[in-house]
Amino acid sequence: MDRDRLRALLEDVQAGRLSPEEALARLRDLPYEDLRFAKVDLHRSLRAGAPEAVFCQGKTLEQVVAIVSRLTAHHDNVLATRATAEVAGAIAAAGLPHDYHAQARIVVVKPKPVEGVGLIAVVTAGTSDIPVAEEAAVTAEVLGNRVERIYDVGVAGLHRVLDHHHVLSEANVIIAVAGMEGALPSVIGGLVDRPVLAVPTSVGYGASFGGIAALLAMLNSCAPGVSVVNIDNGYGAAVQANQINKLVSKVR
Repeated sequence: MDRDRLRALLEDVQAGRLSPEEALARLRDLPYEDLRFAKVDLHRSLRAGAPEAVFCQGKTLEQVVAIVSRLTAHHDNVLATRATAEVAGAIAAAGLPHDYHAQARIVVVKPKPVEGVGLIAVVTAGTSDIPVAEEAAVTAEVLGNRVERIYDVGVAGLHRVLDHHHVLSEANVIIAVAGMEGALPSVIGGLVDRPVLAVPTSVGYGASFGGIAALLAMLNSCAPGVSVVNIDNGYGAAVQANQINKLVSKVR
């Protein structure tokens, strides 16, 4: 939206021709900024509650820095996902304040503390699933949720997850991350009355087919209340968990 249109919108609000709610509704349709190689959505937070995240994989360092620079001109806590140490270094060289979470492969650019609400439990079947779980946990925290991590409690030792039943029962939503046979979300779904977001990982031997075995197992879960995101998609699970948790927190 250009300055003339924005000025006209403000004048309509001040003159009483437009309510603040109506003005916000129009702001939700603001255009993107065209960088030619990317069309940066500067107003996604108005529509979806959080700024656009930057998926770094497949982009050049220059492209990542350019996109992130435009986003941080308007927002705090911009997420750059699937980020390597090289990406973090390029962001640092550009003079942008940031936190690099190496295990989660996330750079939080222009970080700002956010008070977490509600509770999201992030659970893994094994230690090898932690990188995907950390992507989910860091994303959820940056989006303003309280997060509890419960790692390495897979079905090979069922007593381990049972020891954390109290936390699972308190959470508004549970992100269950598992590779191999992908059984953990079904187990958790049968223990609690909370929505379970299942994240299959590419962890496993040859017959796991890079996470496809876990994905199919989760899609075929007989436990009610289990939904599934794509393989290794911790970010997507966190965004959905954030939406659920924020809605529940509003109701309460």
